[in-house]
Amino acid sequence: MQIRRGREADLPQVLALIKELAEYERAPQEVTNTLADMQRDGFGPDPIFKFFVAEEETAGTIVGIALYYTAYSTWKGRMLYLEDLVVTEQLRGTGLGKRLFDAVVAEARHTGAYRMRWQVLEWNEPAIGFYRKVGAELDPEWFNGTLSYEQLQAYSCDATIEALVRASSPY
Repeated sequence: MQIRRGREADLPQVLALIKELAEYERAPQEVTNTLADMQRDGFGPDPIFKFFVAEEETAGTIVGIALYYTAYSTWKGRMLYLEDLVVTEQLRGTGLGKRLFDAVVAEARHTGAYRMRWQVLEWNEPAIGFYRKVGAELDPEWFNGTLSYEQLQAYSCDATIEALVRASSPY
């Protein structure tokens, strides 16, 4: 298995692994991302994510991904956010996840990040065990806030703020 940077041609297999993760996390209906969205958002004029893959070299099959993006902490500065670390079910426990995690840690150091963050579900004991083993802090103090697409659309913004954003947005 080789670990390498992800390429646009990898996206169909990456999306399949994302859907496999959603099945594992008991939320397959939550995946609304599309191949076109990922092509635009990862390889369009303003890319917002990057990823590493674990690939079976002979077959060219992608069996793991670590998708991340640069974020910013007002207290710490640049940070990397690991959105998803996925290894296909039959290869979990083989060390591939650690190698993908290592790639993101190396990227964080290389880009000058002051912190790396991610989330893990409270019931995902194998992942929690892995993160504890690598010495990560799992912070019970912070709640995760989310507004869904529907909530974003229904939210009532101040009209002058909405106009300001629309007038100055490249989208």
